[in-house]
Amino acid sequence: MANRDIVVIGASAGGVDALRDLCAGLPSDLPAALFVVWHMPSESLGILPQMLQPVSSLPVANAVHGQPIMPGTITIAPPDHHMLLEKGRVRLTQGPRENRFRPAVDPLFRSAAYNCGPRAIGIVLAGSLDDGTSGMWAIKDQGGIAVAQEPTDALFPGMPTSAIRNVKVDHVARARDMGELLVRLTSEPIELPEPHRPTNLGIELGSAAMMTTDDRDMGQLGELSQFTCPECHGTLWRIYEDKIVRFRCRTGHAFSSETLLNELTESIESSLWQSVRGLEENASLLEHLGNHLRERGGDGVADEYLRRAEDTKARAQFLRRAIEENGEKG
Repeated sequence: MANRDIVVIGASAGGVDALRDLCAGLPSDLPAALFVVWHMPSESLGILPQMLQPVSSLPVANAVHGQPIMPGTITIAPPDHHMLLEKGRVRLTQGPRENRFRPAVDPLFRSAAYNCGPRAIGIVLAGSLDDGTSGMWAIKDQGGIAVAQEPTDALFPGMPTSAIRNVKVDHVARARDMGELLVRLTSEPIELPEPHRPTNLGIELGSAAMMTTDDRDMGQLGELSQFTCPECHGTLWRIYEDKIVRFRCRTGHAFSSETLLNELTESIESSLWQSVRGLEENASLLEHLGNHLRERGGDGVADEYLRRAEDTKARAQFLRRAIEENGEKG
């Protein structure tokens, strides 16, 4: 018999408070290794261990490539690196971003599902959008346990809400109560079936580890879509996991449906603002030419330029109102 000795935790916006509450409830003899991805900018200083250690009875440190997996420790993904779990060790990579982040939650969760199976416990804490949902689905699919923060307990409830909506989570709890829950879950004996490592998980983990994928690999993951990658502009493949729909390009960039929608919406707004700028610059030039010609007696042509300037200003104002109304609806 074995026990659940691998705990992977994902957090984003508002996640530091949740992580502090979770860590504060952990005993010093917890028989499991904890791994944390907190979405952060690539240029961050990696100070999350210093923020968590004062409230944790377990040692907290940033991951080092190749370090052994040790129970009774909390390991943090460092800035600008995905953290993957392999057989008995930690792997750091600078593979393609997922949902615009590196480190990202889903690669860590998938690696725990692939290499640890029923031994893994996945926890989704506070954050926006739906990061972590796909990785949580993989953990459940491989026999692990899924835990989500109670959305009303999260400063930003998007991530746990998405996990609860799309995955059959086993437990929903406040962050401060998760320590007690983990003590119980990690002490329960479990049977380990023969490992089953789905090909699609292996392909995606290979992508996170900077391995090349080809059309055959991508065809195993999903189907070609009409969308292109917001990062490298390559074709995106559409991947289905029960209720979850997400996207990945051959390079390895990956997007949840909500993140891709967000990216496309921002791209449209950016294009509209470029149109506004072009129209307003056009109107300014027409106005300048019209006034210049009027000063020199060319009233007929000047009037035409000034009329066109007013029409162009009106079109620019129409676009500005459209952008404002779209923002209010969003």
